[in-house]
Amino acid sequence: MAESHTRFMKAALEEARRGWGRTHPNPMVGAVMVESGKLVSRGYHVSAGEPHAEVQALRNLGRKPHGEAILYVTLEPCCTRGRTGSCCNAIISSGIRRVVVGAIDPNPKHRGRGIEILARAGLRVESGVLAEECEDLNIIFNHNQIHGRPLLAGKTATTLDGKVATRCGASQWITGKIAREDVMRWRRLFPGIAVGGGTVGADDPNLTSRLPGETTCPLRFIFDRNFKTLSGMRNYRVFNDTYKARTILVAPAGREEVGLYRKYGIQVWEMPGDDTFWSAFSDTCMEKGVTGVFFEGGPGLMSDLLAHGKLDYLFSYRAPKFLADEEAPGFVGGWVVEKMEEALQLTRVRQAALGRDQLLRGFVEYPETSEKKDDRSGPMG
Repeated sequence: MAESHTRFMKAALEEARRGWGRTHPNPMVGAVMVESGKLVSRGYHVSAGEPHAEVQALRNLGRKPHGEAILYVTLEPCCTRGRTGSCCNAIISSGIRRVVVGAIDPNPKHRGRGIEILARAGLRVESGVLAEECEDLNIIFNHNQIHGRPLLAGKTATTLDGKVATRCGASQWITGKIAREDVMRWRRLFPGIAVGGGTVGADDPNLTSRLPGETTCPLRFIFDRNFKTLSGMRNYRVFNDTYKARTILVAPAGREEVGLYRKYGIQVWEMPGDDTFWSAFSDTCMEKGVTGVFFEGGPGLMSDLLAHGKLDYLFSYRAPKFLADEEAPGFVGGWVVEKMEEALQLTRVRQAALGRDQLLRGFVEYPETSEKKDDRSGPMG
């Protein structure tokens, strides 16, 4: 039975991934229904406001489930009514007598309540099947529910000796095609993507997700403390392309240069220039419904996030190359570490081989014993 549980939960996960990047602020959820060992119906959560996965699977069956039917769902069924009805009520009303759950609802107010409601109604409920995989699917949603703020994630691409570019600043390309395609997939997941003004000036990036048959554009945050992008604003793609309305300049509050960007039709978020900067940015994201931001900026932007203890998650791509050049820039984190136990670490680590390259990703854990450096350059690139 354990083997069949795993097989059908994998099928439910495949369904859930069909909503990749489309369900914010809701989680991705998939469900499959099984009768007599055969998968007879599927469903997934398409987008916020649409029916949840469990309801979709019930509807797609087109009839009442048989008495031995089992519903597999990647996330504990919801027990409250939002824009759609309670999934627990829909499951109970359907006549299903058995439910297998992957991950438990991360919301502390709801955690375990859906399972309890189903059990009280006489259903047999099992949980924890492929729980880690089901939790990993919703790193953004889970973080929002537990911490009440957006997931701020960083991406680095380095050589074996930790370099992010040559001494002349050339960084295209450290990693190969497969790894770069993987980055596009994560861009598709996050509601926002961020770089510093220096990166815009050096690379003139699109900052879109370009997957086979689909190009999408998250909100594009340009952190520009010194308005490096002002002189080239009429030429840079992020300020002039089809997705111009999705570009947001993050700049110091009260500066007259801000008006020039707004006059050109660019959104501006004005932020304080002190240590409240990152908290203010996170608060504004939550107010605007931006539940996660994928930082692809250079070492300066990422280092400031780390130095303030605000980088929540890291995607570390590493290529089998080394420059062996002490003048080449590396990833700088803004911390003073004298002992190995003081090192920052990743937890809930996931690894993947991407052609010749590797991806290591996980949540950033900040040790209490390390000290932050005082010579930070600021958050806006």
